[in-house]
Amino acid sequence: MIEFFFNAAPNPLKVSLFLEESGVEYRAVPIDTKRGDQHTDGYLAINPNAKVPAIRDGDVTVFDSNAILLYLAEKTGQFLPADTPALRGEMLSWLMFIATGVGPYSGQAFHFRNMAPDRLPYAIKRYHYEANRHWQIIDDRLEGRRFMLGDTYTIVDMAVWGWAPRIPFVLEEPDAFERFANIRRLMDEIDARPAAARAHALSASHAFATEMDEAAMRNLYPQIFAPDPA
Repeated sequence: MIEFFFNAAPNPLKVSLFLEESGVEYRAVPIDTKRGDQHTDGYLAINPNAKVPAIRDGDVTVFDSNAILLYLAEKTGQFLPADTPALRGEMLSWLMFIATGVGPYSGQAFHFRNMAPDRLPYAIKRYHYEANRHWQIIDDRLEGRRFMLGDTYTIVDMAVWGWAPRIPFVLEEPDAFERFANIRRLMDEIDARPAAARAHALSASHAFATEMDEAAMRNLYPQIFAPDPA
């Protein structure tokens, strides 16, 4: 049985969706990052990057949500495009675009505006601009397509779905989905699937810490408290 280490953040959510869609047997293990569970020796042996999610499949461990999606898709043969070089190239390109662009820039846009100890105008401007640009690329890609790779529902759509609900918060734009109507349409279609409801239910099934006190800040953002470079 797969062990799935999760919390309620966007990256674990997309893995939850795959697990629920695929019917793979798994055991969910909550990792409360505000309480510092990610820094324990046991978890670091699974994910040395001290982030969530991760999975353990027998003697195989995989961390990074997009790597997990690809691993599970190839293991089960589900939610992949047709087996052609062209479509595999598209899948890998968009999956890595989300992994290296959409997720990190969205996270940094939120962090520098809301969590950083110093509100640095250029950092805020840069990450807001790049997050908006990345999401516009996703919305443009969905123009005239049901899913990211055409008519086939794949792990790329799951990767988009995990982060997309955060767009209004990332950009501080409550009506962002009026601009990103194609992303809104994709979200609505996936949200209507029973597996999506079960994925959300898993996120809500554990009482993760909510208070952002100093201990939580130290666990989530240790760099804030680290000594300045010499």
